[in-house]
Amino acid sequence: MAESAGSVMLARSAMNRAATEGQRPAGRPVRGARRISAALAGLAASTRHELLTFDDPVASASRAIPEPFLELAGACMRAAAERAGEVRRIVPRHALPRLEDGPRIPGRARFADTIPFKLIVVDRTVAAVPLDLELLYNGLLLIRDPVVVQALVRTHHACWTTAEELVRLPPPRSASGGPPEPLRPVLEALLSGLTDEAAAARLGMSARTYSRRVGELMAALGTTSRFRAGAEAARRGWL
Repeated sequence: MAESAGSVMLARSAMNRAATEGQRPAGRPVRGARRISAALAGLAASTRHELLTFDDPVASASRAIPEPFLELAGACMRAAAERAGEVRRIVPRHALPRLEDGPRIPGRARFADTIPFKLIVVDRTVAAVPLDLELLYNGLLLIRDPVVVQALVRTHHACWTTAEELVRLPPPRSASGGPPEPLRPVLEALLSGLTDEAAAARLGMSARTYSRRVGELMAALGTTSRFRAGAEAARRGWL
């Protein structure tokens, strides 16, 4: 436990040092449901080898967080876990009943008495930490500084070695294809957090054409909600 506490202090110290002493900030703050959703989708899409998390699936239960956002965040994490060859998820003991009832996330999981903060680390190159350390919906810090990311990896490793194994999670399932090819850039633009006008300009089409293509994409995903479209795309492995 002393090693875990020391690693947490190391991670926080590294974030503070990089933010105050370096030529670049420790990370980029991301706020607003749309931009946070885009950041989570980007993390899921970029995952190739390893996913490390501190996760408390009950933290948002008593908070007024829109259900579509929760669905999208969960779908993104499942998509990332399915892409990664190694998944290590640490949850607090009080969340164990929720794990039994909720969607299964592939990979290994262990539980501890508590977790220091919510955390996502992808391929040891990029990390996401909530600005309030608890809820991604309230904003996150997207971190690419290698010193800070390595400190967070060490924090996770120290907690992992003292946590208890949870062995009931299933193996990853394979992704199921992708969207129709003409709609793939529309999906990427939809998840980028851009306004419709900016997305249409990026894709070289009129706003009316872009809006029609978004409608076609949502129809292909079986939803009329953009939030749910992102969640369904992640669930299908389209990201």
